[in-house]
Amino acid sequence: MASTRGFRDQMRTLTKCVCDGARLMVGQGDYGAYAEHIRRTHPDREPMTETEFFRNRENARFGVGNTSGFRCC
Repeated sequence: MASTRGFRDQMRTLTKCVCDGARLMVGQGDYGAYAEHIRRTHPDREPMTETEFFRNRENARFGVGNTSGFRCC
């Protein structure tokens, strides 16, 4: 039973890692990691909401507001 539980935990960790990697490949960061970083290193700043974070990453991915001429698509 213990080995089954260990295997499940390893599979959950692997799945999370693969999903996080896929999100980063398409320009979507991990909101939880972002929020924790802001709380830990910038306690005076209020973190973006999840919706604001999603929009921010989406805008960065597609070059919205970028004046250097780069656009993904």
